[in-house]
Amino acid sequence: MAVRGQAERVKAPRALYCEFPLGRPLGRPLDPAYQHQVLAAAFALLKTPAERVPILVDYPDGIVEQGSEALVCTLPPRFDPQVHPAVDEANGLRAAYQRAFARTGCTAFGKALALDTVPTAVQGFLAIADGVTVDQASLPGDPASCAADLRAYYEEAALALADHVPAARQAEAWFFTKTEVGKLLLRAQTALRQAGVPQPVWFYLTPMTRKEMT
Repeated sequence: MAVRGQAERVKAPRALYCEFPLGRPLGRPLDPAYQHQVLAAAFALLKTPAERVPILVDYPDGIVEQGSEALVCTLPPRFDPQVHPAVDEANGLRAAYQRAFARTGCTAFGKALALDTVPTAVQGFLAIADGVTVDQASLPGDPASCAADLRAYYEEAALALADHVPAARQAEAWFFTKTEVGKLLLRAQTALRQAGVPQPVWFYLTPMTRKEMT
């Protein structure tokens, strides 16, 4: 865990606290040897006898974020002028997302969406931003899961297109400030909040760091 206060409050039976920047749960990017050491330290806690839990152990090495290099990723040019720019943008990133998944074999995408329903989700949020209710927007899943999937789809596609490792949380910043769909989620969240929709419906469309922008 990367937030000590949270680790202390949760009181998980066995927890490893790592002084790493948020967004770097295993430490140094592109350093599999280091990341395996972190995982080994975490799994070693499974040997802690039941009578000694809960236990919170500090990982002996910390990492300080160096610099603030932004994510630089060139978005695909407009391909189909007949569809909304947000839908066209999402469609244009599909190949990059697939390359990223083929390379790593893992993804945070897929809670509510499949690749074929990404455009449907974007259309749904476009409708919500224009004042349509959630029930009438025809999202393929609940709003929070659809939003999380769109963000994962974009951020993983971006890392396939970028030729550098950005600073922590820069993929999030890129998504919400540079892309049509990131800006759309902020607009949809604002529309729901201003319409008096219960907070649990709109609150989780964006992370806490983006709430001040709505």
